Amino acid sequence: MGNGNHSAGAGRGADGGQGARRRTVRRRSVLIGAGVAAATGGVLAREELGRLWYQVPGVSKPRVEGAVDYAKAEWVAASDANWRRADRPDDFTVDRVIIHVVQGSYAVALKVFQDPAHRAATHYVVGKDGRVAQLIRELDVAYQAGNREYNERAVGIEHEGFVDRPQDFTGAMYESSARLTADICLRHGIPVDRTHVIGHVEVPGTDHTDPGPHWDWDRYLRLVRAAKKQLEREREQDERRERA
Repeated sequence: MGNGNHSAGAGRGADGGQGARRRTVRRRSVLIGAGVAAATGGVLAREELGRLWYQVPGVSKPRVEGAVDYAKAEWVAASDANWRRADRPDDFTVDRVIIHVVQGSYAVALKVFQDPAHRAATHYVVGKDGRVAQLIRELDVAYQAGNREYNERAVGIEHEGFVDRPQDFTGAMYESSARLTADICLRHGIPVDRTHVIGHVEVPGTDHTDPGPHWDWDRYLRLVRAAKKQLEREREQDERRERA
């Protein structure tokens, strides 16, 4: 967000028809190449063929209405005009988390992301009290960053507050957002560092300043790393119980 605008700004992430056509051609070319490779020697593994299948135009993964990717989030659907259907990470690799600040309240963020005229949204919104809403599935591309490549590869998290008010960044918000980012990073294999967890201001071509100078990156990444270690321990415990 930043610069007094709600999230990515009107039309900042939308894809043009020409780009969509190029993507369709690229997908068909990939599939044809995969078929030739498989027929001439079985070079591609079954997993790779499965991944390529989801790059065929008209093919998409099954969806459950109202399902969330993060168990602690409530589902509040963004307008269809503010995101693009995809099958990530099979068609686009997810390797970034982008941190935004809404320049407004939690309620304002939800309202504008449900407005089809806004033409922008993030996957998640985090409130000062730590509550989390998911508006777009991580499978799909949110119009969040004003840069098509970054939109396709990133999960976006919006935060309630204003960039020039450090008091808006509460402990509850930092801790809740860090748990969310840790969960995203663990599921997608994203390193927890400042190359892969970035601010909106760092997206090439953006005119936004969020999360701003008062966002405590050292504190945030420390919390994300601690949360990720806890999630890894819990995953290992679950795996041991399943094997027992």
